[in-house]
Amino acid sequence: MKLAVIGTGYVGLVSGTCFADSGNEVTCVDNNPEKLKALKNGEIPIYEPGLDTLFHRSIREKRLSFTDDLESAVKQAEVIFLCLPTPPGADGQADLSFVLDVAAQIAPMLEDYKVIVNKSTVPVGTADKVRMTIEAGTSQEFDVVSNPEFLREGAAVDDFLKPERVIIGSSSERALEIMKSLYDPFVRSGNPIIAMDERSSELTKYAANSFLATKISFMNEIANVCERVGANIDDIRRGIGTDSRIGKRFLFAGIGYGGSCFPKDVQALDYTADQHEYDFNILKSVIAVNNRQKLSIVEKIKSYYEADGIKGKTFGIWGLSFKPETDDIREAPSLYIIRALLDMGASVKAYDPEAIETFKEAFGEDSNQIEFCEDQGEVLHNSDALVICTEWNEFRRPSFTRFSELMKTPVIFDGRNLYDLKEAKKHGLIYFSVGRESVNTDKKIHA
Repeated sequence: MKLAVIGTGYVGLVSGTCFADSGNEVTCVDNNPEKLKALKNGEIPIYEPGLDTLFHRSIREKRLSFTDDLESAVKQAEVIFLCLPTPPGADGQADLSFVLDVAAQIAPMLEDYKVIVNKSTVPVGTADKVRMTIEAGTSQEFDVVSNPEFLREGAAVDDFLKPERVIIGSSSERALEIMKSLYDPFVRSGNPIIAMDERSSELTKYAANSFLATKISFMNEIANVCERVGANIDDIRRGIGTDSRIGKRFLFAGIGYGGSCFPKDVQALDYTADQHEYDFNILKSVIAVNNRQKLSIVEKIKSYYEADGIKGKTFGIWGLSFKPETDDIREAPSLYIIRALLDMGASVKAYDPEAIETFKEAFGEDSNQIEFCEDQGEVLHNSDALVICTEWNEFRRPSFTRFSELMKTPVIFDGRNLYDLKEAKKHGLIYFSVGRESVNTDKKIHA
């Protein structure tokens, strides 16, 4: 099948590459000359495990190409995917200007029947808006489909190639059959293609992400209670995770969720509810809990150093990305924690396997205040304390003696609960985590 993918951001690039790898002829369209030049030269602008192999193979076999010629791509395609940014405004409302601008541009380019697919996460009613926008510019027959993505950063290729389900929202049998044919190679193991109306499809994506964000925030609230009553969040996680009604996933306490999806989607769903005069109290609490949780570790730092103060101390940071296996730092807790430490007069040294450059770009000129290190050991050298923000695998099994050997004092504030409390105690670490007792300190602190 001939496809056009408009937008080569995270969703567009992963989707286009995976569709091409399954035998389709895919043309990706973007209006950024520098990005296009890099892509044509075989350079991938994002870090995503496994993407490079499919990307280079599809280019080599001439199934994947890149252009800024929107009209040419639209005219040759049977299915056109809109993979465009929908950034949140200050009030949480998703900005649809990119989506609707492109819809208006492609309308006069339609010469025969096309399926126009909203792949980006968009508010309820967006398919109707796209349809009306295109109808205003053409008399040619077309259908608009909602096909939300469910890609986890760090596992996006596997998620696309082996989806747990594919959601297709359309009132057109013709469009549904085309979409089912396109996705059939990815669901041969029996996972479902679920057809529904466009509005239900749009809301399904928001509902899924908001529910998962709620699970995370609930566990973080339980962890905060644990610290006050002397319970252990790891034991509680295992205790409730074996209940099939709850499940084991998204039950890990920490310093809050980040990334491009959960914060934006929770806010957007809350905004939609408000616009329809419904007070979605749970989501408002989820947002408030997560905002507070990102800085919970800073409150522990302030409590521990109350007598001596934080000004002049050096804090090492392990992990900048919002999660492991990605270079995405959007809404990452590290942004907020490092900002708070710098504002209190501390010095900061930081290391991340993939996200240093994206962090510098997001943090702007203030990145000059941070010493970025080439490895995790360099971060420890002469640091007064270590803060763990991201659970990269290479941080999970350190040589515990190195903390004492390299740091001024082996003080660790672990926002991801990487280490066993007995191990921390045995090696003399002054160790604070989330929802568990502090180790080797007589100070009972919590956020």
